[in-house]
Amino acid sequence: MLKFFSSLRFSRYLKLGFLIWDLALLNVSYMLSFLLRFNSFEQFDKQEVQTILLFSNLAWIFLVFYYNAYNIIRFKRIESVLNQTVRLVLFHMGIIALVILTLKFQDVSRLRMLYFYTLFFGLLFLFRIVFIRALKAIRRSGYNYRNVLIIGANASGLHMQKILSTDLSLGFRVVGFFDDSPADDFPQEQRILGGLDQIADYVDENQVHEMYVALNFDQASMLNALIGICERNMIRIKFIPNFQQYTGSKKVTINFDADIPVMTLRREPLEIPINRLCKKAFDVCFSLAVILLVFPWLFPILMIAIKAGSPGPVFFRQTRSGEDNRDFTCLKFRTMRVNKLSDELQATAGDSRITKLGAFMRKTNLDELPQFFNVLIGDMSVVGPRPHMLKHTREYSELIGNYLVRHYAKPGITGWAQVNGYRGETKELIDMQKRVEYDIWYIENWSFMLDLKVIFLTIRNMTRGEKNAY
Repeated sequence: MLKFFSSLRFSRYLKLGFLIWDLALLNVSYMLSFLLRFNSFEQFDKQEVQTILLFSNLAWIFLVFYYNAYNIIRFKRIESVLNQTVRLVLFHMGIIALVILTLKFQDVSRLRMLYFYTLFFGLLFLFRIVFIRALKAIRRSGYNYRNVLIIGANASGLHMQKILSTDLSLGFRVVGFFDDSPADDFPQEQRILGGLDQIADYVDENQVHEMYVALNFDQASMLNALIGICERNMIRIKFIPNFQQYTGSKKVTINFDADIPVMTLRREPLEIPINRLCKKAFDVCFSLAVILLVFPWLFPILMIAIKAGSPGPVFFRQTRSGEDNRDFTCLKFRTMRVNKLSDELQATAGDSRITKLGAFMRKTNLDELPQFFNVLIGDMSVVGPRPHMLKHTREYSELIGNYLVRHYAKPGITGWAQVNGYRGETKELIDMQKRVEYDIWYIENWSFMLDLKVIFLTIRNMTRGEKNAY
């Protein structure tokens, strides 16, 4: 059976099966919603009910093909699957709501529709996760793999080989490299199968599914020859342009202005208006919820404890660097005794300036709670790169070339770097470099589900306490 799987191109043969399965889940969820709402199917045969069901099926068929939802990408992460499923279900809800309003259906139960979409989303996401995990298990067993050749025994080719070979569940098998002049430092354990003039003979005698070309783009005649070899042998060819020699960036984006390819150093999902609106709406709703539900009872307790612990104000205000490197006043609960070095010197382990209550609040992130007011007025976001004091911004922007890139996004109460262990004191330059690296990764890979993940990890860390929080 597994041998049968290995001979199939899943992306070609499973799209119809995916559609049929999705429609089955949709119709089953629709029927079960009647049982949950009415404990019977008595109203199922109504004309309004059947009309909505018909439009539901048609709308789903349109959405999945319009957004190419069945494109099976080997590098797809669970977060992106969840994000795509949420987006499809929300669009579907919008279409069906429009149908109900247009046809003026009066007797549609809102609660039943809520049951329907909850069931449908849950079953959809569960099926997709089970499918992805099953497919990865099949690939780990050595089936459904693709043989890959890499043309170019250099740093770019080696980096591609490591990406394809690190996770066996991706289903790639790098068979070797071809190059006339391998790099001097190219590892000897890597298989160099021959020179560029031997590629045609190799693909004639061996099964190759994909070819990655890591040669310089000034070798136009060779690139054209490789394209001809691949197209004659039904091999998909992909090029690895070495943009690092121009930009130093690990991730670039190619867009087309008319028919002209334009390269940007990085993708920024938050530059898309709908994404900014989604993040803003979440920030406002989340911060309001915290302010209305948590502050009324917790704030008085902390305020009294802070005043009793040491003389000075309840709140600590500090000017920090925000989005586009604009200054703003960041609010915190005061955790230190009043001192003149608060704007110059980071807190360190065993810092005598920190009060006993302050140490606890720092450990549990409670000192950051007033920043929800910063979020509400628009200076900060719930999730984003942590804002630094102005002194650090000036210093590190001179020491780290891409430091200011982290200011492309609003600063956050918590961030991707912090939940990955890079918070608190930066003893060495490498500590800040890693923090910046994680912050930039967040900016390039933002999604709503990533924000929820960061919030979950932050709450988990708050309950456990963090060793770097002092």
